[in-house]
Amino acid sequence: MDKFRMMFQFLQSNQESFMNGICGIMALASAQMYSAFEFSCPCMPEYNYTYGIGLLVIPPIWFFLLGFVLNNNVSVLAEEWKRPTGSRTKDPTILRYMFCSITQRSLIAPALWVSVTLMDGKSFLCAFSINLDIEKFGNSSFVKGMSETEKIRLLARIPCKDLFENQEIRVAATRYIKCISQACGWIFLLLMTFTAFLIRAIRPCFTQAAFLKTKYWSHYIDIERKMFDETCKEHAKSFAKVCIHQYFENISGEMQSLHRHRSGQDDSGDEGEDKRSDEDKLLGIRAQDDMNKVLWNWHTCKPALALRKDQMDGENSSKLNGKINEGFNGFANGHAHETKKREWAVYYSKV
Repeated sequence: MDKFRMMFQFLQSNQESFMNGICGIMALASAQMYSAFEFSCPCMPEYNYTYGIGLLVIPPIWFFLLGFVLNNNVSVLAEEWKRPTGSRTKDPTILRYMFCSITQRSLIAPALWVSVTLMDGKSFLCAFSINLDIEKFGNSSFVKGMSETEKIRLLARIPCKDLFENQEIRVAATRYIKCISQACGWIFLLLMTFTAFLIRAIRPCFTQAAFLKTKYWSHYIDIERKMFDETCKEHAKSFAKVCIHQYFENISGEMQSLHRHRSGQDDSGDEGEDKRSDEDKLLGIRAQDDMNKVLWNWHTCKPALALRKDQMDGENSSKLNGKINEGFNGFANGHAHETKKREWAVYYSKV
């Protein structure tokens, strides 16, 4: 159990590895689903094309949308796109970078499904069997007396082994269409690999500075949201702890004082330290209306991305002023601060 907990914490800390793992699992799931899927062509000219193309298109669309649903960055992208501008401007390049990153990961499982389907060739055979010229695949003398509608119905039965009588023609037509389907599958894989190569290798060469900028700020938006959620959780935990503690103090004040008197000074000291730590975690926000106002201000007007040294300089100057005032008050009261005496060591050389 500890190993699984450590693995889950690692995946949570490393968002990119987590999403890559999700994409890999989805890709394996798509291949496993296709192998477990029982392909049943209707063998009817009205439905063959719809069934074959639907099997080639609809599951990839489902896997693509599922990739968006399982990606946590979709909510980050939506919040960043819809939030009010406030003190922080919205950069469209960062939004495009986040959308492209989500889309690239979501396309892995659909691409694998399309590749496996084209390599197998069953859906391609079901969709395009009615477009074959049956005279090219063997003795087609039994077709000469048929009308055009009967020929189309006969061709629609080619994917069904039990419904087509002439097995020689059926095997030849099946191999022909599967050969075309596999060629389309290899071309599709080549195009996808070449496109991924262009995205990975060539794009940073032309816009390296813009690429680094958008990558940095997209990571910042994700990390900022996580840290804000963690801070809200810590504040809510401390708020609930202090609220419950105050409730029990108000209800049972006498019993609490008696319990403290019996438990001794050490326990009260530990409780006091815990209480002070919880009070510090509240960060001065001790009312529901104040917390609602803080959350509303965070949504409507996020702080500008420009860190100031005013606060740190103010703290340093206040400390310095405090020391000066202490020294002045000491001299005014007739008490001077004791100065540390320095010890000098002098060495004489006989040379």
